[in-house]
Amino acid sequence: MKGKTREGDQLMTAGTGDLADRILAGERRALARAVTLVESTRADHRAEAATLLETLRGHGRQALRIGLSGTPGVGKSTFIEAFGMMLIGLGKRVAVLAVDPSSTRSGGSILGDKTRMERLSREGAAFIRPSPSMSHLGGVSRRTREAVALCEAAAFDVVLIETVGVGQSETMVAEMCDLFVLLLAPAGGDELQGVKRGIMEIADLILVNKADGELKSAATRTCADYAGALRLLRKRPEDPEGFPKALPVSALEEDGLAGAWEEMQALAAWRKAEGWWARRRAEQAAHWFEEEVRSGLLERLAEAEVRRAMVEKAEAVAAGEVSVEAAAAEMLARLRG
Repeated sequence: MKGKTREGDQLMTAGTGDLADRILAGERRALARAVTLVESTRADHRAEAATLLETLRGHGRQALRIGLSGTPGVGKSTFIEAFGMMLIGLGKRVAVLAVDPSSTRSGGSILGDKTRMERLSREGAAFIRPSPSMSHLGGVSRRTREAVALCEAAAFDVVLIETVGVGQSETMVAEMCDLFVLLLAPAGGDELQGVKRGIMEIADLILVNKADGELKSAATRTCADYAGALRLLRKRPEDPEGFPKALPVSALEEDGLAGAWEEMQALAAWRKAEGWWARRRAEQAAHWFEEEVRSGLLERLAEAEVRRAMVEKAEAVAAGEVSVEAAAAEMLARLRG
């Protein structure tokens, strides 16, 4: 933690304008420092981060933001490395924002994605940034959205946002990406019941990984199961005919990746042409504005003075001296004042 603070201190002396210029020039080191800055919880760093993001606003660069979720062990890291290497081979610059689960006890996180993506991490056209989720609902770090904006400013063509796993709360990742990809493993038909309907409803593409060797036939059957399930869902107006789709892929043998990329490009192009892309990004911006205000209000509850008042009111409620509603109204009035 001390090391991270020292890096943040260096950022403060670098100057927002200089850092912004270096990010726009595509410097990975400057991008890494900027992400550290926006992830910091220190008040002075938050102010500096806000200034930096405002300076970079309006650069006109847009990356294809792809959210990727899947159960642990499905091969997300293997897929991202193989997919990223393929995109780099096509001349693309790829950023990977991988969110590792944080311990609810210590708050710590392993952050081992650079170790798991050894080939990709050595590529000059790639940027891999693991971040702790800090137990934030949605499977993404609270500041992942800001990191995405920084990667776009640094002229990355594709930003892959890897979430911590599949769960009902993780649909929040859809609020910061253009396409949502669900990665699943070959399994029996009963496994279909284990996938949350909310995840299925926001998935633009379902990729059944490990479609190789002995699992290839199982992957084909699983694909057919999910394709059937997708047809039963209500068609979304922002989808062209045939979407969402289920496709088999093999990250290990790098098979099916090109086809998946073609489908992603086709869907993104259709949404841009029909106006859904710009409309969705505007809705996402409004959503995160409201989330930022909510988070700011919650942070006020953690302030020492407010926290003491909360404890006093809670004790009064527990002792029956005041009703829950009256105590809450008094606290809200105090916060408004």
